[in-house]
Amino acid sequence: MTKTITLAITGSISAYKAADITSCLTKLGYEVHVLMTQSACQFITPLTLQSLSKNSVHTELLSETNPKIINHIDLAKKTDLFLIAPATANTIAELSYGFANNIVTAVALALPKNTLKLIAPAMNTNMYLNPITQKNLKILKTELDYEEICPKNSLLACGDVGIGALAPIETIITTIQEKLV
Repeated sequence: MTKTITLAITGSISAYKAADITSCLTKLGYEVHVLMTQSACQFITPLTLQSLSKNSVHTELLSETNPKIINHIDLAKKTDLFLIAPATANTIAELSYGFANNIVTAVALALPKNTLKLIAPAMNTNMYLNPITQKNLKILKTELDYEEICPKNSLLACGDVGIGALAPIETIITTIQEKLV
């Protein structure tokens, strides 16, 4: 049976790497559904991800195209693995406090308890190491069953060098494959 992965993309410069993640997962035979925050749409277009996933891309919480389906609930129910890549500090904070103000956070909140959940942060070093972000990540990992795919040390888009770059695509794909065995 084909496993369904819901890939949630948030507004980081690393959002462009979601195209490679989507392409790899689709080629491996997974059913990929993509969610994007409005900020993510500033970095990469939904059409790119729709072409790679062969599925509609969801960018709006209250865009209900089928009156028989509540979109965010339906997406959550059919998800075997939920991946947020890249995950911004803002989205991490919203998730840790249970906000559901966009398609990404609403689907996350609606996930059945046994759904596998991965989060791959990507942000500036100071933002990642900020005690508030670390506290929010701890909540996600210890109380809400998320597993973090840690960012790497690298030259960041802002010119700083340090931890915060999205984990390598290969690491993300390998982690998914290990979880869905």
